[in-house]
Amino acid sequence: MNTGLSVSRVGSSAQTKAMKSVAGPVKLELAQYREMAAFAQFGSDLDAATQRLLNRGSRLTELMKQPQYRPLTNAEIVIVIYAGTKGYIDKVPVREVVAWEEGLIQFLRNQKSDLLDDITKNDRKVAGDLEDAIKAALDEYNTSRA
Repeated sequence: MNTGLSVSRVGSSAQTKAMKSVAGPVKLELAQYREMAAFAQFGSDLDAATQRLLNRGSRLTELMKQPQYRPLTNAEIVIVIYAGTKGYIDKVPVREVVAWEEGLIQFLRNQKSDLLDDITKNDRKVAGDLEDAIKAALDEYNTSRA
């Protein structure tokens, strides 16, 4: 998916409140990543902030890859994007991001279906108790993987 060309960029009225609240940061981070990646290829001495941006951007790019015939629900996408933009995959090696995401989706479906239902049924922004529930689920998943 090209977030710069995505129809969600111009058609946000078709998005749920939860999706709108997580989509903005991912679009910005990926745009910054692409811009910085183009410049980084000309220099090898990168500061820590630039290196963090490049590392997160490469992981976010992996998260945006969706296998054919395996669609995710809106609620699952919201949690995956939230995880990517809030640093939950920053320590996952790039080559393992897809497996991390697949494991997260199974974890959510098997153990956090109530959270997925909440996001699906209640059209609200990711904030407050909903954000706390997403953070707790992601913390639990990452801890279970360690």
